[in-house]
Amino acid sequence: MHMADLGGHRLHYRIDGPDDGVPVVFANSLGTDLTLWDPILPHLPKSLRILRFDKRGHGNSDCPPGPWSMGALVRDAEQLMDQTGFKEAIFVGLSIGGMIAQGLAAKRFDLIRAVVLSNTGAKIGTRAIWDDRIKAAQEGGLEAVVDANMQRWFSRKFRDSDAFPPWRDLFLRTPVAGWTGCASAISGTDFFSTTAALRLPALAIAGSEDGSTPPDLVRETGGLIPGSKFELIRGAGHLPCVDHPERYAEILTEFITSQGLL
Repeated sequence: MHMADLGGHRLHYRIDGPDDGVPVVFANSLGTDLTLWDPILPHLPKSLRILRFDKRGHGNSDCPPGPWSMGALVRDAEQLMDQTGFKEAIFVGLSIGGMIAQGLAAKRFDLIRAVVLSNTGAKIGTRAIWDDRIKAAQEGGLEAVVDANMQRWFSRKFRDSDAFPPWRDLFLRTPVAGWTGCASAISGTDFFSTTAALRLPALAIAGSEDGSTPPDLVRETGGLIPGSKFELIRGAGHLPCVDHPERYAEILTEFITSQGLL
């Protein structure tokens, strides 16, 4: 298990692929860990060098005292990439990971050559919505928010399948302080102006059944970046890398190829 010391807390990360592979960084959603990307890995080119990590307060990473700002989460990703030597990478961010992608792309042009903004927004929800969710989690644990969250994340068809329970369990294993700390970061973030100033290749991916970041929000966010592309995965929810992994990997591979990297 690899841990990066960021000064005051440590992030758990994993690197897969050849040393000279095309650098790709994956940042996952609220309430998941780096295993979120496991379903797509078998379908991606073997020539990629992939960095995955657990956000602070998630998975095997430390959970320093919160709440946190989005700037702190962006800085975590920045320090991790510096320490691991990932630069000029394709940064794939899903949900809060997509917000981290937007913030990091604006801050460090040398680290990111292209972004994939998956099931995310420049702004997600309202402060009042997040305050209610945070209060519920603090008072009743993640059990108080899990069912509503799963309904927003997955279609009924997927929730009725045998593949669903492990993802619900993963959500519930997240420390309450980690979930609420990152939820506070989402609550305070509005990247519309920041993202509209970006000038780099970008791909936005949405799921037609996503109740957390609906397709129109994802399309609008991607559209802030001139020349961006948009892909809608029919039947997919908030985590299309889970419920439609082959199609998701196909879209990623096509985008990376379009950058002349494969």
